[in-house]
Amino acid sequence: MGQPVREYLLTLCVTAAVTYLLTGPVRKFAIAAGAMPEIRARDVHREPTPRLGGIAMFGGLCAGLLVASHLTNLRSVFDNSNEPRALLSGAALIWLLGVLDDKWGVDALVKLGGQMIAAGVMVLQGLTILWIPIPGVGTVSLTPMQGTLLTVALVVITINAVNFVDGLDGLASGMVCIAAAAFFMYAYRMWFGYGIEAAAPATLFSVVLMGMCLGFLPHNMHPARIFMGDSGSMLIGLVMAAGAVSVTGQVDPDLLNLKAGGLREATHAMVPVYIPLLLPLTIIAVPVADLILAIVRRTWQGQSPFAADRGHLHHRLLEIGHSHSRAVLIMYFWSALIAFGAVAYSVNNASMWIVLGIVLLSAVGLVLLLLPRFTPRAPRWAERMVPPRYRRVVRAAQPADAVAADGGTGEPGGHEGRERREGEREPVPAGLHGATAIGDRSRFVERRKADSHS
Repeated sequence: MGQPVREYLLTLCVTAAVTYLLTGPVRKFAIAAGAMPEIRARDVHREPTPRLGGIAMFGGLCAGLLVASHLTNLRSVFDNSNEPRALLSGAALIWLLGVLDDKWGVDALVKLGGQMIAAGVMVLQGLTILWIPIPGVGTVSLTPMQGTLLTVALVVITINAVNFVDGLDGLASGMVCIAAAAFFMYAYRMWFGYGIEAAAPATLFSVVLMGMCLGFLPHNMHPARIFMGDSGSMLIGLVMAAGAVSVTGQVDPDLLNLKAGGLREATHAMVPVYIPLLLPLTIIAVPVADLILAIVRRTWQGQSPFAADRGHLHHRLLEIGHSHSRAVLIMYFWSALIAFGAVAYSVNNASMWIVLGIVLLSAVGLVLLLLPRFTPRAPRWAERMVPPRYRRVVRAAQPADAVAADGGTGEPGGHEGRERREGEREPVPAGLHGATAIGDRSRFVERRKADSHS
């Protein structure tokens, strides 16, 4: 088992390295090509940032699959299945559509049609759902038409869910990387734990997806130097959906029961069979929730479901008072909790400790969500050791010319004009040092100008 792990690790490193090294040249190309759209009302960033990061991610995908096809153990995935080729062809179509959208803009309905075509191409090459296990009913075989419709629906939902959540620096790539890590643990256990070869393609897809996200993430962390754009968000959404379709619709539940042995073992083994019905949704639970809420919110207001707005979950976190970096980390936390919680439950569904741990971590997550509502204050003896926002009294910086005019003896106007009341937070310019990007920056610029001319 050690040899496959090393091969997966090599594939991961190659994919991440190629993506990372390509992102720099792609950024220069995007700037030269003019793929830097103007700041929109719903955007959080304050400076035009180049897109087309999906070009580097697609290069990492191709490199990872190429390396895996020449490795001893992973070569069997390409010999026994056509799914890697189906993924590559569908990814090429969705990537090309995303590049066109990043550069010139594509109508929402045209993008939806392109997503359906990319999913259809994968279905034609064998990457489709053949059967689904239903609790209390058993394994239900699907007709070709039913399998095609279900596969296309899952792919389109996943692509748009990831695309919707791509609103903060490093958010989409980090959340998808966390989901891919959880999915790899699940698929790897299905393959080597139960000896089911049909789970091998999904294991490979999740490793390549992790490499793509890890390679791009250093360039995309706040403040981002480049955005993945639709060429990247739709690409990683399609790769994630391909892994979910592969392990859900290609693994025969009856084969898993035969591998398990007795009735008790078969009962416990059926839990991982039913988990694929939920795991594709749990690994993208936060993006899917954001997608559903956005559709309901926009249709309720009489707008198109595809109309952009500032009501996404990450926008709400910023409005509550979280900084840019903290909002991203909170979204990471919830994604990891849901995804790894589902995987842990599939391993041992009878353990009460797993349920208690999930409940406890959920409580911690709720506290983190409400953290800006309660600003802790340090005791006076410790105020010098904590940041200014945690002090009871914050002294504003005094301009140098004001000090000279006062003769250096004190602050003009007394301390009342230079001290802030307890509980007030000093305003921070938007976009600086992880501060929230919600709000107008102009008033801070005007204040600095007024101080400079006083």
